[in-house]
Amino acid sequence: MTRHTKIVATLGPASNNPEVLEKLIRAGVDVVRLNFSHGSAEDHVARATMVRDAAKRVGRPVGILADLQGPKIRVGKFADGKVTLEAGARFILDAACAMGTLERVGLDYKDLPRDVRGGDVLLLDDGRIVLDVELVRGSEIHTVVRHGGELSNNKGINRQGGGLSAPALTAKDMDDIKTAADIGVDYVAISFPKSAADMYMARQLMRAAGGKALTIAKIERVEAVAALDEILDASDGVMVARGDLAVEVGDAAVPALQKKMIRMARERNKLAITATQMMESMILSPVPTRAEVSDVANAVLDGTDAVMLSAETASGKYPVQTVEAMARVCLEAEKSAEVTLDREFLDRVFTRIDQSIAMAAIWTAHHLKVKAIAALTESGSTALWMSRLNCGVPVYALTPSAAAQTKMCLYREVYPLLMKQTHTEREELLYDAEQLLIEAGVVDKGDLIVLTIGEPIGTPGGTNTLKIVRVGEHTQPAGR
Repeated sequence: MTRHTKIVATLGPASNNPEVLEKLIRAGVDVVRLNFSHGSAEDHVARATMVRDAAKRVGRPVGILADLQGPKIRVGKFADGKVTLEAGARFILDAACAMGTLERVGLDYKDLPRDVRGGDVLLLDDGRIVLDVELVRGSEIHTVVRHGGELSNNKGINRQGGGLSAPALTAKDMDDIKTAADIGVDYVAISFPKSAADMYMARQLMRAAGGKALTIAKIERVEAVAALDEILDASDGVMVARGDLAVEVGDAAVPALQKKMIRMARERNKLAITATQMMESMILSPVPTRAEVSDVANAVLDGTDAVMLSAETASGKYPVQTVEAMARVCLEAEKSAEVTLDREFLDRVFTRIDQSIAMAAIWTAHHLKVKAIAALTESGSTALWMSRLNCGVPVYALTPSAAAQTKMCLYREVYPLLMKQTHTEREELLYDAEQLLIEAGVVDKGDLIVLTIGEPIGTPGGTNTLKIVRVGEHTQPAGR
């Protein structure tokens, strides 16, 4: 419970069994990502059940993130599975082509010829192959290979500078949102949103399906960077999806954008996940490169809520070692994180009572140097607000809601504990909160803690009381 930054790990062939999954959770995974680009609805239901069973065996909460596929802007299949393109060669992207050859290949996204024109630059396979568009004729995009290489089936296509018109939510995504709602996932990540409207639609579809998942906008398009303010307002968080983003804006622009996105998310009380190639070499190696260690550490120092692993845990040879290495890096980076609470408070405006109590709690905890903050919360909102500012004191979120507990698995510096709430008297509730913290091993009798609570008890969004408590001062209620 000492690591502040959370770890998201993707489930795949290398980790899709109960034994490995349990080891991953013990190694430090806080949220499991289900990649909806692969597998059927039945597969996802089975995997979610496996995650919850493994978490129960380990004895710690684990959240579930459903990551939607989004529009498939990809080349089709080749007759021989792949071709090698030489620089200077002519190559045709043909929406009417059934099977690819060395001269042409089909397209999953049939409208691509309408989105490009002569002079455009297309980047395939995360920018490894670069094509200059000469002209567009009907269903055919005629190009010249600038940078060649091996091109295999179903590799992605990006237009340099963005501008592709494919909608963020496809028919498949809409069906997958229903599946995610049925599963009861904690988060749903929307691929390639261009505007706030995409995020509002995803939320409406999730609510219409009966789901309560929070929405994460994957920032992958140039248009999304330009509309970042409105997208953040329409979302519960953002994912810095550095793969497609780097292809569209240029790799050199990504580090500064990462810092900007994380900062903006924290200022707006939103979540931030940093993703893509964080420990890429560990797909094949049992140790990370020094550059990867620095990359993860910098994301932690930027204030990201979570760092994410993709192929490293989905298909890599060392999924457990990767999580262990990432956890070590996070812990070491957090030791040097600067606490700038006083300065950060200067530009904050609080308009809600519960938010004001949350901010007062972290201010008090920081200056009194208390052992912990205990936020008794129904929905988790109070804990989220506390986690947006680094006060150097861990926040233990005590909630009677199992759904709120797993959602809070993604909040930086928040440790959610499930608390039975069968009483309505404040003193009785505070006594039980102290006992839960003692049993969890996070405080001892005599420690000073800050408690926040809402009255009347059990009202979501009703946090209105702050109390400074020395653990052990509440006596066991009569009749217990």
